[in-house]
Parts: sequence; structure tokens; C-alpha cells
Amino acid sequence: MSSSSITLKTADDIAKMRRVGLIVADVLDAVEAACRPGVSTWELNEVANEVMTKAGATSAFLGYAPHGAPPYPGVLCTSVNEVVVHGIPRKDVILKDGDIIGIDFACYKEGFCADSARSIGIGTISEEARRLIEVTRASLDKAIAACVHGNRLDDIGWAVQSHVEKHGFSVVKEFCGHGIGRFMHESPSVPNFGSPGHGLRLKRGMVLAIEPMVNAGREDIEVLGDGWTAVTQDRRLAAHVEHSVAITGHGPVVLTRR
Repeated sequence: MSSSSITLKTADDIAKMRRVGLIVADVLDAVEAACRPGVSTWELNEVANEVMTKAGATSAFLGYAPHGAPPYPGVLCTSVNEVVVHGIPRKDVILKDGDIIGIDFACYKEGFCADSARSIGIGTISEEARRLIEVTRASLDKAIAACVHGNRLDDIGWAVQSHVEKHGFSVVKEFCGHGIGRFMHESPSVPNFGSPGHGLRLKRGMVLAIEPMVNAGREDIEVLGDGWTAVTQDRRLAAHVEHSVAITGHGPVVLTRR
């Protein structure tokens, strides 16, 4: 990956992305508050759409159709249990006690995009599910701490991989994070694995969407016939978290966290 293909953001750009990031945080707060047994994932999509619309933002997901995929039909991704990412909101997918769900949302405003995801438990969850979510969240925190001018891109991936594998879980390698700015997906790709000290050098002005995807079992995944829903091959649990992070002269700034 050539650094010349990466668009560095100005302070004004980052300020605009921060404002969009706060909308993303508000949407996910509202969706998380609505997550309870008996609620359908389509209802969660409607909550996200309402908050987004009131904020004057537009969805980055709705109608998105990369690489020949069918247009995505929601504003929110709702990934339950063995679904790793890109779960489509449905009226017939009803949350129940003991489930875990990944909620992923991105939107545009003022010409910029922000993207974030959370994994949460529904009611009383298993110890494995609790540990999986906890480890995945901690791996993101470690990755964010590596977002320092002068570090290497692989330092981010290694921060995720080393923490996840130390706790006996697996990092998904078929999907990765990405640059973000005027478009949802920009250069560079940001894998959740790597060799410390290797890869592209990080620079002030880069904004990255860092998103650990972690499986309780093996790392292998498959995409279902709808062209979107990615599940663990062994059908064990998966978790997914994400923040949009700016690299500045004063360290990493999380744009999608209140």
C-alpha cells in the first residue's frame, strides 16, 4: 500500500468527522438501549433510522453494493450469535435472553463519514460470551493506543491479534478495517493481525476505522446465500467492535466515542 494513495485529513476535516462520529455514537446508544428480549432486529434498524434522520445524516449502508453484492437493505448491521458481521435486519429475527448481537452503523454528514460497531449481550449471557465481548473490546482499545504518528500499520493488527490469541480466541482475517473520510471505505486496509514494526508508517491526518472481528472458535467464516451475512463456519459465537480513529500530533482521537 503506497502512502500516496491515502488522503490525509486536515484539522477541519477531522472536526467535521468528529461531529458525524457523535451522531454515530448517538445512534448506537439508542439501538443498544432498545436491545432486549422480544425485539426484532428490524425494529433496531428502525430505531437507528429515526435517530439518524433527526440528526440530518444519511446512511452509508443502505443501498451499498460493493463488488457485485446485492444492495444492502438496511441502515444498520445486526449480527446475532454466530453472525460475525453484515447481519441483515429482519422482522423474523427476534432477540432472546442469552444472545449476543453486534450492531454496526455508519453515516454521512457535512461530506464525511464515520463508522462504529458494538457487541452487547442480551439479558443473562454465558461466561464464554461475556469473555468474548470483553476480550474483543480490550483488543480495540489496544489497537487504538497503537494509532500513533510514526508507528506502523501492522502495530495495530498485532495489538488486536496478540491480545485475542492470548485469551484463546481467533481473529477473523477475511475482513479488515479501513481508512475512512469522504468515503466509507478508503485506503489503507487495516487488518486485525500483523507483525509489529512492519507495514505502512502511520502519519498525522490519517483516519482509520479499526474493527476487530473475533471468533470464539476457529477463524474460518462463510458468507450465506443473501450475499451479506458472514457467519463462523463452526457456528460458534463471534463479536465485532469498531471505532473511527484520527491520528494526530497529540495521539489517537476516537471520533465515534462520547
